Amino acid sequence: MQQEEQQKIFQNILEQHKGILFKVARTYCRDEEDRQDLIQEIMIQIWQSLHKYNDKFQITTWLYRISLNVAISHYRKRKVRKDKFITLKENFTQISAADSSEKEQLLLQLERFISELKEMDKALVLLYLENKNYNEISEILGITVSNVSTKVGRIKEKLKRRFTQNK
Repeated sequence: MQQEEQQKIFQNILEQHKGILFKVARTYCRDEEDRQDLIQEIMIQIWQSLHKYNDKFQITTWLYRISLNVAISHYRKRKVRKDKFITLKENFTQISAADSSEKEQLLLQLERFISELKEMDKALVLLYLENKNYNEISEILGITVSNVSTKVGRIKEKLKRRFTQNK
């Protein structure tokens, strides 16, 4: 594949499916700068992997796999840094949330609870909220359908408990 052709394909993929990148980044990064860094890392990985794409699979499955793998790696690196430093931004977001409507507060609370989940569980929740069926989630994450079902059930139960604890 020539570089010019590869660039056109790459741009087309990003234009059509940029929502996937943004959703993954939002799930794994609360800070806008971190989200932009993650999106850039995902784009680099997509570019580097473009020649490996197998059109037997849906492009969205391939993009989710790349995005989630990059996000999990990014999250782990960031977590190591975060454990060493405490940022003030997190405290300010909680204060500004007090002025929000009840629905917005619940959404912020859900985002916070999701952000506390393990990397794989975050990926599952993201895909579940994207209305992906268990077969698609299984294919994207490389785990069995029954494992997806079990994990989704456990995550739902965990999130319910978190909401009832905070009432």
